[in-house]
Amino acid sequence: MKYVYAALLLHSASQPITEENVKKVITATGGQADEVQVKALVAALAEVNIAEALKSAAAMAPVAAVAAAPVEAKKEEKKPAEDEKKKEEEALAGLGALFG
Repeated sequence: MKYVYAALLLHSASQPITEENVKKVITATGGQADEVQVKALVAALAEVNIAEALKSAAAMAPVAAVAAAPVEAKKEEKKPAEDEKKKEEEALAGLGALFG
């Protein structure tokens, strides 16, 4: 992840994303740059328009918020199941009183 962050930092500073620049950012943060990962990142980003990729990621954010809504609904569905368990326990306690 630190390599991707370095690339985003370079992009936001309008600096070219080169192996040398990525290494400088990583070492400036106190980390060690792995040659293989730096080369792979720079090669992978060579033909990527980062500005467009960020715009499309920002457009996907509302979709992620909508996708999270059903998860909250599922949590609410579990509450009745817990209430049913409590009712069953109370019923069993009542049966114990009959034989106790």
